[in-house]
Amino acid sequence: MVARSYGQYGGLSQALELVGERWSMLIVRDLLVGPRRYGELAVGLPRIPSNILAARLKELQAAGVLRRAPRSRVIVYELTPYGRELEPVVFALGAWGFKAMGDPRQEQIITPDSITMDLRTAFRPQVAATLPATAYTAQFGSNELLIRVDGSTLDVTRGEGLVDLAFAAGPGIRRLISGELTPERAIATGVVGVLRGRAELLDRFARTFHLAA
Repeated sequence: MVARSYGQYGGLSQALELVGERWSMLIVRDLLVGPRRYGELAVGLPRIPSNILAARLKELQAAGVLRRAPRSRVIVYELTPYGRELEPVVFALGAWGFKAMGDPRQEQIITPDSITMDLRTAFRPQVAATLPATAYTAQFGSNELLIRVDGSTLDVTRGEGLVDLAFAAGPGIRRLISGELTPERAIATGVVGVLRGRAELLDRFARTFHLAA
């Protein structure tokens, strides 16, 4: 059962009926990072009303996009294989939306899952394959991510580990990823703050993660 019908017969209208409701694609985005408990989804989407989150989960489950699964005596939500087929769609929409991003409004937040998916969207595996394996710690406010790049493989997790470069950044990092700022300029203007490691490795980061604005 779908929440809305456009009354049209076609692939795009069918897709929008399944995942076009407000919040649906952000739920999919977060589940692409990994399975989540209901409370974890609520924390990652703090402005979604509880009744809307419950409704969207039921709709997406009915559409075969996600399922409920037992994990260590708790219930988590995870994408089905059909739901995971949305990954390139999420990447494409993220890259398209990146072109229209300006400075964040006061009420807008950054979450670990949104950062993770933005990094996966900007990742250039063909470039990374030509560079030495590198590990980064990136701090975005209270969020900290461990980013490991090894050849064409990217792994982004929460937590700590041995890294080659640790840096702190805010939303202005989009200017580094877009190429608007060079790594040197990003550091000089305070857009990126090097916490430890070799500052010149920020150039490798900028070559590995890039989206045209």
